[in-house]
Amino acid sequence: MQNHIVVLTGAGISAESGLSTFRDNGGLWEEHSVYDVATPEAFARNQELVLRFYNDRRRQLESAQSNQAHRLLAELESRYRVTVVTQNVDDLHERGGSSNVIHLHGELTKARSSRHPELVYDIGYRDIRQGDTCERGAQLRPHIVWFGEEVPMLDRAAEVVRSADQLLIVGTSLQVYPAAGLVYEVDREIPITVVDPGEPASVSRARFICKGACEGVADWVAGLP
Repeated sequence: MQNHIVVLTGAGISAESGLSTFRDNGGLWEEHSVYDVATPEAFARNQELVLRFYNDRRRQLESAQSNQAHRLLAELESRYRVTVVTQNVDDLHERGGSSNVIHLHGELTKARSSRHPELVYDIGYRDIRQGDTCERGAQLRPHIVWFGEEVPMLDRAAEVVRSADQLLIVGTSLQVYPAAGLVYEVDREIPITVVDPGEPASVSRARFICKGACEGVADWVAGLP
């Protein structure tokens, strides 16, 4: 049986493709407070602003490209079983070639009903506008897990992490819960590597590669059997 490599990724890997990250800007995302654009209350208060914000993010994503780190992780599938668990809402892992990606915080290229969360639609890079509705007549919203909402993929992700033979963490500060708690699901004997150029995350027994995502992942891959 192939070894199972589980990769937990965060904003740092997408930043190297030019996508904005709010935590690098004092809690601001493209000059917006996350509480104005990333909570259910914000959507109820100013639907137009929230939709416009995510429409802009979708346009930015359409022009972005997967980077070397995304591609290297995808190429591992020729030798190993690989599952990517990402906190990112972009589709750069898929565009880089990864075939098994779990999105903890939703997907920017999808919309869902604001009243019937089981109704989810692929929209690609198109806008969501006020008046765009699901088949039951409810306004569409971004298929994003906002602050204060449950993380529906968390249990599946925890199960995947528990099956890992190696855990690689790329571009995440591991400060956002509940996603950050996934690292504690891995068995004690399983090797953990953290790739991040910033302050090392507080992960006991982890090996640290203090480099950016592209350079750090390349170094890690080069050391695999």
